[in-house]
Amino acid sequence: MALTLNNLFVLWYERKVKNHQTQLDFQQSILPIRLQEMEAIKTETLDRLSLKKAQLLLPHDLDKTVKSEYAQEVYNEAINKVEQKFYWRNRALNQTILRQKEKSQDWSLEEPKYLQKQKELDEKKKAALANVEEEFQVLRAKAASINPIEIEKKIQAKMTAVEERFVAKAKAMTEKANKNIAHHKALLERYHKILLDINKNKETYALDEKVVLKLEDLSMHFGGLKAVDQLSFEVKEGEIFGLIGPNGAGKTTVFNCITRFYRPTGGKMYFRNNLNEVVKLNDIVVHNIIKEGIVRTFQNVEMIWELNVTENLLVAAHTLYRSTFFGHVLNSRLLRREEIVMRSKVAKILEDLDLSAYAYSYPLGLPYGILKKIELARTLMVNPKLIILDEPAAGLNDAETENLAETIKKIQKEYNATIFLVEHDMGLVMNICDTVCAVSFGKKLAIGTPKEIQSSKAVRDAYLGGE
Repeated sequence: MALTLNNLFVLWYERKVKNHQTQLDFQQSILPIRLQEMEAIKTETLDRLSLKKAQLLLPHDLDKTVKSEYAQEVYNEAINKVEQKFYWRNRALNQTILRQKEKSQDWSLEEPKYLQKQKELDEKKKAALANVEEEFQVLRAKAASINPIEIEKKIQAKMTAVEERFVAKAKAMTEKANKNIAHHKALLERYHKILLDINKNKETYALDEKVVLKLEDLSMHFGGLKAVDQLSFEVKEGEIFGLIGPNGAGKTTVFNCITRFYRPTGGKMYFRNNLNEVVKLNDIVVHNIIKEGIVRTFQNVEMIWELNVTENLLVAAHTLYRSTFFGHVLNSRLLRREEIVMRSKVAKILEDLDLSAYAYSYPLGLPYGILKKIELARTLMVNPKLIILDEPAAGLNDAETENLAETIKKIQKEYNATIFLVEHDMGLVMNICDTVCAVSFGKKLAIGTPKEIQSSKAVRDAYLGGE
């Protein structure tokens, strides 16, 4: 009973830790977005005041020899409106004349009537232009009653008040957000300490600080077939780790065991998650693997073809939402804020991976190389610590493979992610990987740098056959 109660306490506090970590990430993400929105509202308000000032000073500016830019624009707009109106009327009349010329037996009898219409149209245009000039003369006459200095002072005072109001709002918002961030950090520290006290006597998993993933004697048997046979290796944090081997060597099976698609026959798997805690992957259910910080792609492109690229990325972030089912139904304030954060994140990721042009395109019909990059972009939505790529270059041409290599390196550097990939393209593996592990029939042949693997006799024999 005591053991069961202890486990319940652990689960409760672990849930608290993850909840506060999510809220902390959200607060840190929403603050710059809300400040940016406030800056946009301030700019719009100041622009409206500038326009109002220009409108109030319009009669005074029209009375000047050299008109202001706004006054000139208003005057030109009024003249252009008349010109445009009569242009289309003249064009319609000319088209009518052409049609009548084709139909008429004796155009000389019809021509005077249309010439008269043309003359009337020209007179109407002159009268309309004269009316515009008269209206602006009336405006100019008001210039004497306008005190431009007073108007300038009044509008400038309003602009200063707007600036001060928005500075105060931004300061208050920042202080409130920082207070919330400090609150969540304090609670996180507190719950971490509680968990450490509870887990003092619990089995702990030793893992070097530089290691993010460790496999110990991993085995996966399908009946009498040993797909993976006592495989052991370590993946260091921040590196690009390649797993290579002939077809049927058990590479994808290793991925499926790590992500819990398969339950290993034997062996242990340890992972340092997003909270910097070492967890035993054998004990984690498949749908919670992503919450620990592990994401993957598949050999085949897996897209929701009915959704555009932005929506495909948003779907990937569903585990980060704190709003509930009813929050989604009622379109709650929290949901709207989370949507802003997520869409901002999508835009940044697409920009970083040069995919902004495809943000609102549908995946169906896009080049295969672009679809592969979209899959990579989707993995970044959940702040992954380990990204598992299953043959990312399959089906790509040389140019697309080269572009993919640059993208993977960029993700590794800018997103501080560890990349673990299976690939048959040896050029790609040797160019981007820091460490390579070669396997054959589920057993480890060699592990080391790309150069060491290239010079390994066991690897050459596995690929090319022995003497």
